[in-house]
Amino acid sequence: MAETTWSDEQLVAAARGGDVQSIAALVSDAHPHVQRFARSLCATPEDAEDAAQEALIVLYRKIGTLRATGALVSWMFRIIRNECIRRAHFMKRSLPPFTEVTVVPSAEDEMFERLEAARVADAIAALPTDQRQVLIMRDVQGLSGRMVADRLGLSTAAMKSRLHRARAAVQRTLSDPAPGDLDAAV
Repeated sequence: MAETTWSDEQLVAAARGGDVQSIAALVSDAHPHVQRFARSLCATPEDAEDAAQEALIVLYRKIGTLRATGALVSWMFRIIRNECIRRAHFMKRSLPPFTEVTVVPSAEDEMFERLEAARVADAIAALPTDQRQVLIMRDVQGLSGRMVADRLGLSTAAMKSRLHRARAAVQRTLSDPAPGDLDAAV
């Protein structure tokens, strides 16, 4: 494979010696190679462009410090890699910590929630006493099944049976359209 002109040792040697035209030619010829490498390493296209520009500025300003003409490509790629890493660290530090967004419900949402809560309360209140007790103790108060059974003097199987019937009755009641519901009129 033919050597690319941007890393030609004669051009690099002349640029290291301070020849302005050689430095300009070297920067110009290196630009597409530097951009391509930056795009492969950086997180965003903007960071890649900035890293490529930074690498070309370093090339322009510090070409005289390059010790070996054959080390230009690896030197440039190391500059780009470090710049991409630096930008990634900066982006990570500059991001605000994640905070949960509190959504303030609208008055309409609050009204619907209150209406739905009232429907649930009415459905529970309509249950027979034995089912209502089990449902409230288990699902509202969060007591374990064994505790509910013990407190009500039931077997675990009887408690589970009452709980199942209570949940099914509440679910049936809630699945029926609410009085005055617009969907019921359609």
